[in-house]
Amino acid sequence: MSYTLKLMCHTSALQNTLKKFSAIGHTLQSKNQRSEIKKVKSYILSTVPHTWMKRNILEKLGRFFNGSFDGNQDIEIAEQCYPMQKNISLRLTNEQISPGAWYVGLFNGIGAIRTQGKMIVRSSAFSYSANITVEGCKSSTIWGPSCNQTIYPLSCSRFDNKTGSVVSCSDSSPNSCLTGVETKTYALDVYGIAEQLIITASNVKVDSNESYLMCYARFGDIASDTLHDYAGDIHKVALVINNPKAGRWYIGTNSSSKVCFSMNVKVLGCPMGKAGPNCVQQLYMLQTVMRRESLTPFESYYLPVDGVTPSGSSTNFPLKSDTSTWTYFLMNIPQGGAGGHIHFRLTPGSTLQYEVYLRFGGLPTVDDHDYYYVNRTSASRSMFFSLYDSSQEKIDFYILYAREGTWSLGLRQLNESTAATASKHPSTLVSLSLERCPRRCSSHGNCRYAFDASGLSSYSFCSCDRTHGGFDCGIEVVSRLGHIIQSIALIGSNAAALLPAYWALRQREYPEWFLFTSSGISSALYHACDVGTWCVLTYNVLQFMDFWLSFMAVIGTFVYLSTADEAVKRTIHAVVAILTALLALTQATRASNIIIVLAIGSLGLLFGFLVEFVTKYRSYSGSSGFSLNMRDRPRAVKEWVSNLIKTLKKRFRWDFMAAGLVAFTMAAISFKVETSSSYWIWHSIWHLTIYTSSFFFLCSKIATVNNENQTHHGVDNYELTRQDSLPRN
Repeated sequence: MSYTLKLMCHTSALQNTLKKFSAIGHTLQSKNQRSEIKKVKSYILSTVPHTWMKRNILEKLGRFFNGSFDGNQDIEIAEQCYPMQKNISLRLTNEQISPGAWYVGLFNGIGAIRTQGKMIVRSSAFSYSANITVEGCKSSTIWGPSCNQTIYPLSCSRFDNKTGSVVSCSDSSPNSCLTGVETKTYALDVYGIAEQLIITASNVKVDSNESYLMCYARFGDIASDTLHDYAGDIHKVALVINNPKAGRWYIGTNSSSKVCFSMNVKVLGCPMGKAGPNCVQQLYMLQTVMRRESLTPFESYYLPVDGVTPSGSSTNFPLKSDTSTWTYFLMNIPQGGAGGHIHFRLTPGSTLQYEVYLRFGGLPTVDDHDYYYVNRTSASRSMFFSLYDSSQEKIDFYILYAREGTWSLGLRQLNESTAATASKHPSTLVSLSLERCPRRCSSHGNCRYAFDASGLSSYSFCSCDRTHGGFDCGIEVVSRLGHIIQSIALIGSNAAALLPAYWALRQREYPEWFLFTSSGISSALYHACDVGTWCVLTYNVLQFMDFWLSFMAVIGTFVYLSTADEAVKRTIHAVVAILTALLALTQATRASNIIIVLAIGSLGLLFGFLVEFVTKYRSYSGSSGFSLNMRDRPRAVKEWVSNLIKTLKKRFRWDFMAAGLVAFTMAAISFKVETSSSYWIWHSIWHLTIYTSSFFFLCSKIATVNNENQTHHGVDNYELTRQDSLPRN
């Protein structure tokens, strides 16, 4: 049997791969095929480039094989994205938490979509609450679930000379002893960029020649036999860690039998301005220069400390001609600046070719780095690495949301050069800056910033214009011609309001005429502002007017179809105006408002019919021809129902009523199928069909004649503000 595990730097893809691999793990375990498990682990060790990723994968696979993995309860991979669930719980133990700032964010609508548009979004709204609890021991010298295990500090002394610096550390309690079941943990702080961390044991006394003294080293977390970055038997040979990260290291020891020893640690560093093996490579310290014209916090660029200044307003600085293979730069991101992005640009002045490697907290190498760039086809495949206009002539990329602290950048020169040849070519220009928005939002949006929940850190985002989207507004979601077409469709489709307005004016129904005319004009003005053409008023005012008058127009159609008298209609309109105004002010864009408006209109129509029914029923029951006897009542009800059906047939043109229902159904369908990308076309159809349906409904009502042979178009003519009418001639 052979299995191939496809590994990717993208952590979400990595987790999906591991989940799929869990079934293989259970199968192998059930068949006791331990050799196959070893093959898989060997494949991982030889394929995965990063030590921390190897550790996380192997540990998670171990949990798969034991059948105890729960994706919601045991999360170990940092910088991870998880789909939101009803209840989600992330638990990290002390072996999984590294010191420093941790950020938790909720994201919605990520991708190349028009996320910044003000168009209607009818998706469900969710409320959430978060609770973050950090439990720890009272002192930094103890650890463990019960805080009953001791962390032993190392006493250190520093010595500097021309060849570099040496920090020697030793156990404060020498000649300590361990048995086969005991462990001992030490803590060591590495300050600045170091070249080597050497861990040795002196004065070792063992019971037998087969005894061993295992040493486990881990950066930022407690080291153990199952969780560590480096391991070795320091009884036989020293444990050497090249290019250790700056910060706290934990060293754990255990043995097979009783062993007495003294712990010794050395931290070797290069002299100022030098780095790399044998301290022969150039190292430049970069100082932070704040951008004066920037309106967002923590925007800065970096220049060498040695006084090299850029020419003019440029932030580039020349790379000194050198024959060394590696050139290193150190830059620091201040506390609270994790919401920014590292922008690196390199423009070679000759045919020299470079590779770029970045690492947080330590010097990068070809084998140990966080991000890298070789060429456009060979670069980091991380969600936090964004490559732009890079080619053989220049290198341009971003590190998104870089961590706070010291970053090391290494330039590796591929082709050799001499001092004579280097001096004949222009200098290589380097630019390093901390920006809040990548590419300045590609000149298609505005860079905005906000603060996190604690108020101590800020983050930035791009607010794109109407035709662009994406993280940096660099994706054209609609062309200029397409934007013009969409604007004409959304604005011009409101001309359909002229149909019901014309019919109402012809029938001298002035309130309905004014209502439909105002609704069409307000909708056109609102969409003109929404697409970015022209805003005659503020956006919120236009949105309120559009929705309020649209709601009133729909309900006004229902009221027009009723047969209530003028006083009842004025009452219905007053109540409806208040209710629809409240709907338009509170979550106007939610889809449920359409159902509420239709329900209100139906109730108004039903109320008008009930008023007419009660009035006629009383008149009919009081006439001499109506008997209240139980024997005659069924006949009277049957006669009344028959008269009601005849009245409805005579009162409405049912062909127009059917056409109105068809148009209204089309409007409902177009409203339902609207999406962010197809909003413009379906909402334009919504304008056409909803106004057309109102036109057909208005036409379906037949003019009635009263007892005085006076013809009235619809129900008695009424006005919303008229209290009473004088008799007409």
